[in-house]
Amino acid sequence: QVQLVESGGGLVQAGGSLRLSCAASGRTFSWYAMGWFRQAPGKEREFVAAIRWSADITYYADSVKGRFTISRDNAKNTVFLQMSSLKPEDTAVYYCAARPSGYYSGSFYYTASFYNYWGPGTLVTVSS
Repeated sequence: QVQLVESGGGLVQAGGSLRLSCAASGRTFSWYAMGWFRQAPGKEREFVAAIRWSADITYYADSVKGRFTISRDNAKNTVFLQMSSLKPEDTAVYYCAARPSGYYSGSFYYTASFYNYWGPGTLVTVSS
């Protein structure tokens, strides 16, 4: 089992940057697929980015492609989301998610139901 805790959220002006971190407990973190999702007020949770356990393949929502970068440090049991050129529409609670790895088609990584474990979330507010 994995426990996840996000950090790094806060208030930033449009055009600014933030780096979110997700610290995971458990000795087998390196075998987990990891994802970031977000939920804005009054909206459904949406996919942001994901990374395979091997870190060789990443996935991004079209809305963040070219602005956000997902990465992981398996030695530190941490996954990161570097966010740049932030926009007011990026304002949301950001959640980290994990799933024990297997051989799955890339399309699975985009759906919230694919992930077994979730963190409590961290709020990102982008002011205009």
